[in-house]
Amino acid sequence: PGASSPPTGPLPALDIQVGDLRWGERALGRLELETAGAAAGAREWRIQRLALLRPEARLQASGAWNAAPQPHLALDLVLQLSDSGELLQQWGLGRVLRGGKGELRGRLGWKGSPLEPPGLQLDGDLHLALGEGQILKVEPGGAGRLLGVMSLQSLPRRLTLDFRDVFQEGFSFDDLTGDIRLADGVARTTNLRLRGVQAAVLLEGQADLLRETQDLHLVVVPEINAGTASLAYAAINPVIGLGTFLAQYLLRQPLQQAGTREFRVHGPWDKPQVDPVERRAAPAAPTASDAAAR
Repeated sequence: PGASSPPTGPLPALDIQVGDLRWGERALGRLELETAGAAAGAREWRIQRLALLRPEARLQASGAWNAAPQPHLALDLVLQLSDSGELLQQWGLGRVLRGGKGELRGRLGWKGSPLEPPGLQLDGDLHLALGEGQILKVEPGGAGRLLGVMSLQSLPRRLTLDFRDVFQEGFSFDDLTGDIRLADGVARTTNLRLRGVQAAVLLEGQADLLRETQDLHLVVVPEINAGTASLAYAAINPVIGLGTFLAQYLLRQPLQQAGTREFRVHGPWDKPQVDPVERRAAPAAPTASDAAAR
């Protein structure tokens, strides 16, 4: 059934198992699907269990397809990841990530029939939490080129400072977390964070998945001492935005201010425009001599 012609007959109860489900050339893994039946004219078709199982990942989901007021599917899901990089490669996105163990959870949906693939026009909210991985160097034109922004390979060389050898082939991280909102083919985040040994990377902005463009605000805080980057990673508040966060929390410390770099990354994924964002120095605290002079 399509969005313009919701079904009028009964919807069946299903119990389906497929040992090796494929979508084109992509091997999705073992499929297990259970649904409840619905009488003719019913507005809701319950998906009691949807599972896709692979050695690298296990997807568990449940939800419903609703016929009114507009036909749409909504799923609550948990994607448990034992090797995110291998999963992306198996899905045809290339070798863009190494390792990455964790989970992706939230709600996803699309308008129309549950049997009509939505492509990239998904809606929903997701929370990502990965550990111990590396965003690899991505060649222009590859399917994973948006991840190239977070590998730091396209940023000016002055960013890398003494860590050029570390960033040259990508960015190794201990943690990658953030919330992502999808609407009409656009992914938005206010709190994407990567924490590595040498730096923390904080990112907010949006990526148009259909047009393959981006408009991102990216902040890199080098690990100057034992707590600098970790402080940035822990304290970011998605409500106030990166600019306010930097002014209020991070840049009051001279060493943190000196090492922190900000960039605006915009334009096509394969030819990103990277513009350094210049900042005013944080005002220094008044000294005793200043007070005496006044």
